[in-house]
Amino acid sequence: MELLFPLLILALLVPMFMGIRRQKKEMAKVSELQQSLSVGDRVITTAGLHGLVDDLTDDTVDLEIAPGIITTWSRVVVREVVADEDETDELAETAGIDHDETVDAGARVDALENGRTTDPDAAAPRLTKD
Repeated sequence: MELLFPLLILALLVPMFMGIRRQKKEMAKVSELQQSLSVGDRVITTAGLHGLVDDLTDDTVDLEIAPGIITTWSRVVVREVVADEDETDELAETAGIDHDETVDAGARVDALENGRTTDPDAAAPRLTKD
């Protein structure tokens, strides 16, 4: 009975310590990402805005959100850097994946999950009364 209270305290403190440690690691990763930004990077902000880095200062980043439309944001709102489509295509090619095949396969899976067919010659499903 005397050891119950210290064990209870320990059981509560260990998960809390591990959570704080994980959170610090994540914050360090995000901070490093924000400091490593360069002009031309495609980014997503915490608000979900997609943009292209046009200019950088110590505290701000100018994002081109549409051709000719540049907005200024705080650097801390940048959540992630997105790989360019060219880089994604190069990675897919090195892995031996054809982009068209992946899109077609995805469409087929979506169609199957939703009860549709991708075969244009297939008969349309009929609704019947039971």
